[in-house]
Amino acid sequence: MRHQRCLQHASVLAATAAAVLAVTAACTVSSGAPSHGPASPASPRPAAPASAPPELGVFEPGEWASYQPVARFAAETGQRPSIVLIYSGWPEPFQARFAAMVYAHHAEPFVQMEPVGASLAAIAAGKYDRYLETYAGQVRAFGHPVILSFAPEMNGSWYAWGYGRTPARLFVAAWRHVVDVFRAQGARNVTWLWTVNTVTEPSAPLRQWWPGAGYVDWVGIDGYFFRAADTYGSVFGATITQVRALTSDPVLLAETAVGPVAGAGKIAELFAGARADHLAGLVWFDQAQHDGLYHQDWRLADSPARLAAFRNASKTLLSERSMVPLPLHDPPRMAGRPGARAAPRPAALRGVTSCPCFVTGC
Repeated sequence: MRHQRCLQHASVLAATAAAVLAVTAACTVSSGAPSHGPASPASPRPAAPASAPPELGVFEPGEWASYQPVARFAAETGQRPSIVLIYSGWPEPFQARFAAMVYAHHAEPFVQMEPVGASLAAIAAGKYDRYLETYAGQVRAFGHPVILSFAPEMNGSWYAWGYGRTPARLFVAAWRHVVDVFRAQGARNVTWLWTVNTVTEPSAPLRQWWPGAGYVDWVGIDGYFFRAADTYGSVFGATITQVRALTSDPVLLAETAVGPVAGAGKIAELFAGARADHLAGLVWFDQAQHDGLYHQDWRLADSPARLAAFRNASKTLLSERSMVPLPLHDPPRMAGRPGARAAPRPAALRGVTSCPCFVTGC
């Protein structure tokens, strides 16, 4: 649930959106139509078997510049993430160097595309097609599986594209248009992850935002253990029930963590619940925040008790794919762009994840 983390940065994003557009357009849009080489990109990942243990993903601040934060997480927890999450603002290019780092470490990039400053109506009408075509071409050129989500948490009211602020039909139209553009550009290496927030509004059933089975591969759910009274069932139960009424697609806890208020004991419950519900995996949001109930210190290394609980639970409840950490260094040679971003970020956004909601000290 991100809305309280986003509001303080809405004015910054509004002021810098035009600058971001001007800078990134020179690096992405002006390059023209993407070049489609003779080789087809890898297919998206297949559906996870119902009996498979969940996989582990992570978000780490600073990961777009170096893989060391993710490698440290692996060393600290004893688990190597097989999914690494990054947030992509609008209209940032596909982070090819980040994707190459992730792939070189035997993991899959997971990108949340967040259309801050762009209306879903304009996206659905094709006004951003040149940007999307370029982005799709960059994803296709990467040539390996990528998990992509667009306009996440639309069932919450804290984003411009969300509940009560943009009609659900426009979200559906925009989602379908984005997927159609990628497919037209030959970017078939994408797993499309439809990401919702845990259900908090009884009057907002998820079905109204469902783009249809032909436009979704996996479903993502964002949810956190904020309080001591939180349980796996109270956080995720109602949302999983609604999702399973829509689709049998694999479900990924696309952004989650257990805070110090909820306590270390909830971590085993989180993993056990994900396995009992046959979920595809969970992505741990490993950032320290220190500003109230919704901005807790989610970083495991800052809490010996939670780190120990994570290590113990993950040994028995995670996929064996995650069991052996890799060395703490970046690969000596990287494919893709020479920098983490094709153009410098505006000064107001430097040191911040592409998603404006997760900012240390927000």
